[in-house]
Amino acid sequence: MRLADLGWDEAFASAFEAISPGADLQPARVVIEFNYLYRVWAEDGEQEATASGRLKHRATSRSQMPAVGDWVALRKRPNQDRGAIVAVLPRRGAFSRKVAGNLTDEQIVAANVDVVFIVMALDADFSIPRLERYLLLARDSSAAPVVLLTKPDLSDAVNARVAEVSTAAAGAPVHVVAPKAGEGLDAIGEHLPRGRTGALLGSSGVGKSTIINKLIGEDVQRTRAVRDTDAKGRHTTTHRELIVLPNGGLIIDTPGMRELQLWDVDEAVRETFEDIEQLAAGCHFTDCRHRDEPRCAVKTAVDEGKLQVRRLESYLKLQDELRILENRQDERALLEQKRQSRVAGKALKKHITSKRFV
Repeated sequence: MRLADLGWDEAFASAFEAISPGADLQPARVVIEFNYLYRVWAEDGEQEATASGRLKHRATSRSQMPAVGDWVALRKRPNQDRGAIVAVLPRRGAFSRKVAGNLTDEQIVAANVDVVFIVMALDADFSIPRLERYLLLARDSSAAPVVLLTKPDLSDAVNARVAEVSTAAAGAPVHVVAPKAGEGLDAIGEHLPRGRTGALLGSSGVGKSTIINKLIGEDVQRTRAVRDTDAKGRHTTTHRELIVLPNGGLIIDTPGMRELQLWDVDEAVRETFEDIEQLAAGCHFTDCRHRDEPRCAVKTAVDEGKLQVRRLESYLKLQDELRILENRQDERALLEQKRQSRVAGKALKKHITSKRFV
């Protein structure tokens, strides 16, 4: 397979030469990442790889390690079974989130993605607030968001929900698809011509694996039915994987996410909630938080029925979450600065000591 078929272009080629002009290195793209073991595509075929010790040592956060979709510099020696990833090329964009749990760190879900397909089912798992969070992270990744609504046969109000989603999507395309019946999938292919990379994101059980199987034309991804009691899906995709489609497009399948915590999406918030941002320009106070302040144009719009109270509540909740995250990131940056100062101090002390005995 040619590198160009995997999305390689002159910009990536220039970045590769700048990082590593060595003759023993070759560019490759990460296909699967599983517990820091990788499968990569290089021009001479698919192979296993691990991160080099130097790359691990230099990485100060999880986000600096290879992720599915990344272009990397690979070293493969004749006497080795696995290649070694020695560097990650600069990303064109990445869909990322805060890692699950209390740890403050960034997790790259998919790298170098051109379009993000946000998949949501029209059943009991339907959630506009969750959709808004996906839209935020998609726009922050620099990828174009596209919303796919599945299981239309399980809803008695498809048109009303499409209208609701279209409002929340703020201009992003919205498509109703029925993967099992093979209906509406042409719309996905139109967003993924040869060499273009997409990512499927959404909760478990919304039909991501079924979409992959239908696009490929065979069952390559396992599927399972959702629970009848609450429409919750059961994980069948256990790792992220980059797949080449018959038309030459590429798509990354991802596991359903139990937690979708935000990372750094300030600009994306303004884009996703553009209606509230425009109303805020009319507030009396420039730092109005749209809560208890008087002469608030946003609250007035809610009172007059021009803005849904649910949408304002979602916006305020996200603002609170981002404020907490920012404080945690500041604390983490301070701890990292202190750590680096200690390392530099030890190195200087060792250097001075060695000079005394020369």
